[in-house]
Amino acid sequence: MTLTLLNITIAFIMSFLGIMMYRSHMMSSLLCLEGMMLSLFILSIIIMLNYHYTLAFSTPLILLVFAACEAAVGLALLVMISNTFWIDYVPNLNSLPC
Repeated sequence: MTLTLLNITIAFIMSFLGIMMYRSHMMSSLLCLEGMMLSLFILSIIIMLNYHYTLAFSTPLILLVFAACEAAVGLALLVMISNTFWIDYVPNLNSLPC
């Protein structure tokens, strides 16, 4: 395993651990999720370029579009929740009336 692949894998694992440990605020969860998606994007590009997978060149583009849509929806939800309830603290959102 090259040093680049090791760094990208460590970035994915740290983002995953960030979601598991620091999920109290919605913004930190969204940032960790975006870090996971970007590390998967870079990892898929590196693997495809190393192994010459010419048929799967559209896969990172689809992953990047999915990450952009996920970020847009997540930020829209964050703005809506913070404007409605004045908090972004995730454990308190379960007790709020809908």
